[in-house]
Amino acid sequence: MNICVVALGKIGLPLAVQFASKGHRVIGADVNEKVVELVNAGVEPFPGEHDLDVKLKQAVDAGLLSATTDTASAVAESEAVVVVVPLFVDAEGTPDFGWMDSATKAIAQGLKPGTLVSYETTLPVGTTRTRWAPMLAEGSGLTAGEDFHLVFSPERVLTGRVFADLRRYPKLVGGIDEASTARGVEFYEQVLDFDERADLPQANGVWDLGTAEASELAKLAETTYRDVNIGLANQFARFADQNDIDVKKVIEACNSQPYSHIHQPGIAVGGHCIPIYPRMYLWNDPAATVVRSAREANAAMPEYAVDLLAAAYGDLTGVGVLVLGAAYRGGVKETAFSGVFPTVEALKARGAVPYVSDPMYTDEELAAHGLTPHAGEKVTAAILQADHAEYRTLTPADLPDVTVLVDGRRTTDPEAWKGVRRVVIGG
Repeated sequence: MNICVVALGKIGLPLAVQFASKGHRVIGADVNEKVVELVNAGVEPFPGEHDLDVKLKQAVDAGLLSATTDTASAVAESEAVVVVVPLFVDAEGTPDFGWMDSATKAIAQGLKPGTLVSYETTLPVGTTRTRWAPMLAEGSGLTAGEDFHLVFSPERVLTGRVFADLRRYPKLVGGIDEASTARGVEFYEQVLDFDERADLPQANGVWDLGTAEASELAKLAETTYRDVNIGLANQFARFADQNDIDVKKVIEACNSQPYSHIHQPGIAVGGHCIPIYPRMYLWNDPAATVVRSAREANAAMPEYAVDLLAAAYGDLTGVGVLVLGAAYRGGVKETAFSGVFPTVEALKARGAVPYVSDPMYTDEELAAHGLTPHAGEKVTAAILQADHAEYRTLTPADLPDVTVLVDGRRTTDPEAWKGVRRVVIGG
């Protein structure tokens, strides 16, 4: 089978490599000429994805994967098209379809009868049927559901472990009609591998959700659930702080029976998914007060962490404060909606002088993100923002002038920090 993957980013490129590993010929289309050049050379354009460097080179060397900037021509050569173009939303949750519209129009130019088009980018409910189907039809002169198949099948993976997650989690598929759904299920059964024993309460494989709308909602619902759950955990943590209770022990106790699955509280919820998709859901369902309250609760946590620092340290005016971690989560070199930005702003609002360090970033890279790298300036307080593995062994000897540490992720060893004021959220 010939397959076109549109957008060779941190999800699209591993998908293209996965499809090629099953013996299919894959053409990756991307507007970034440098990305296309690197992929064609068998070199990963971004670091951090486990096994991508090896698998990419194998696919390119085998002649099964190539890349181009000409989306229409790549689509014209393909029997299936998988779309992983980014979709952005503003602070109110209004989607910006600009990049996806452009990609869809290019796809339409090369679309031929019998082709399957699968959108994997997370979308508001109804987008596949009411936006992409008419746009593809208008640009190609073909009729969706009659001349070509159209499905929504959300990506459900985390960067850094895409290949493992593709094997582990069920692949959800829903089309604009029964024939499209059936074709989508057949396609993904041909291009994915699944673990025989998945660490899940149900079998994995490809799941037929019936409609594109059901599949769209499934992705929004599973991510929104996590945001709401974390928001609840953060509210428990703030209450625990007021009443001298260790919320970690409380959560562990609650989760010891099968009906409670409380997540962990923390300084921030970042990344491309959890902070974004609840707002997208609210765009569909503005009456969802629970979702809105959770999003507001999570967005307030960086400032709350700074409040904890001020309560323990005192006046922060002129104080050098080191923020540990620019990444939105440990082990991932990505700052999308990272808590580092609101934490730095909250420190500045208190009159502090914030510096940032991160074992995954150079000083130049931090500066390019508008952050001030720590270059030996005296810091007497610190806030741990990202749970990098390197911070598990952090000790006061590493930060000799620091008298107060707010560990926003409970990453550091409390025994190692005896003698220094160490504050955690919820505890």
